[in-house]
Amino acid sequence: MRLNTDFEHYIESHTTPEDEVLQQIHRHTYLTTYNPRMISGPSQGKFLEFICNMLSPRRILEIGTFTGYSTVCMARGAMPHGHIDTIEVNDELEGHLRRTFTEAGLSDCITLHIGDAKALLPTLKPGYDFVYIDGDKRDYPAYFDLSLPLLRCGGYMLADNVLWGGKVYAPGAPDDAHTQAVMEFNRMVAEHPEVENTLIPSRDGLMLVRKIL
Repeated sequence: MRLNTDFEHYIESHTTPEDEVLQQIHRHTYLTTYNPRMISGPSQGKFLEFICNMLSPRRILEIGTFTGYSTVCMARGAMPHGHIDTIEVNDELEGHLRRTFTEAGLSDCITLHIGDAKALLPTLKPGYDFVYIDGDKRDYPAYFDLSLPLLRCGGYMLADNVLWGGKVYAPGAPDDAHTQAVMEFNRMVAEHPEVENTLIPSRDGLMLVRKIL
């Protein structure tokens, strides 16, 4: 479910505007990447900041850093005591990300991991308070299986793009790998005995999950 331009403009015009750091990330993303719409953007970035501000997580795990917009927003929300482990598969983004985190004054509270999340997740220490998933949609089921044990009981998980442009609920859903994986992720979450969840129809869909066992 992608927002139309007028709707998106209205939402963003009624959300606290980006500061200079986020504006620079936004601009860099649209100038240098092939799929800039993958960026969280002002409204979702502010939502992530608020979520972290409300939860006050000390340990955050992010799967899918992209150009660092969401990472900066969550780090700001979790300050002064929070720390983020963020995983990005595209090593070409590493230099930009490290510069961005330094310029934002957040390098001390963000650890960047470059590589395949499916290989890196088993190496991380359990006990995360918040997990944000926004990586390769084809791997969403694997991300869920691998990150749930890392999340503490009572912790929260948030996954982006779970409506996938409306494809997941359209009659005769497409059988491409991305759509099928997102549908499988949604099913796994809804049926898993260790969590409770709600699907939020914001932008392209957010799945909010709480680990209860």
